[in-house]
Amino acid sequence: MRVLVVEDTEDVAEAILAHFQRQGHVCDHAASREDAAHFLGLTEPYDLVILDLNLPDGSGLELLKQLRAAKNPVPVLVLTARMHVEDKIDALDFGADDYLVKPFDLRELEARARAVSRRRHGAAEAVVEAGNLRCNFAARAVAVAGREVELTRREFILLEAFMGNLGRVLEKDELYSRLYGLTGEAGLNAVEVYIARLRRKLDGADLEIKTLRGLGYQAMLREGAKAP
Repeated sequence: MRVLVVEDTEDVAEAILAHFQRQGHVCDHAASREDAAHFLGLTEPYDLVILDLNLPDGSGLELLKQLRAAKNPVPVLVLTARMHVEDKIDALDFGADDYLVKPFDLRELEARARAVSRRRHGAAEAVVEAGNLRCNFAARAVAVAGREVELTRREFILLEAFMGNLGRVLEKDELYSRLYGLTGEAGLNAVEVYIARLRRKLDGADLEIKTLRGLGYQAMLREGAKAP
């Protein structure tokens, strides 16, 4: 996943970023509403926003309301020290997808993040099947027709992006940002390298990754395959 962490408490933000990055996610950090608005205004979309409510330049709820008013569907997981039921109701009513109260366990935060992302992509379960391709997002396990396939962290990130966007054309820049974030030093050709590796490892799968010259890449199910 590509995640934006909006959190002004430095040690909390660092802990979240370190944990998610260790799990293979690409993360950006915003310490204020202004910074968050800047990141969210960039062209490459996020898979998830982890949003603190108490920010130095205003309430995270206002940012959430702005996102939903602009018809931005990015999943938002609210993370805050506010424990009152009314605060939870407000966050959910304004368009939050989930709510977690501080202090929290990083493992629970990541599990909730995965669940929110899956729901937004139409998959309620951790295991998603596309024809003979079986992907367990929680365990990071992949199998083709029962054959286990070992993927590197970045190969799994690409597969997760394609599985969640079947039929949609993903531009090379968007895939690059998922792999490396905004500060990556590799060239755009790295995307082609990882896609070539992923194709080889998924040989025989019902998922086909097409190259659309000048547009990007598109994952499609082969004819007759069962959709997820």
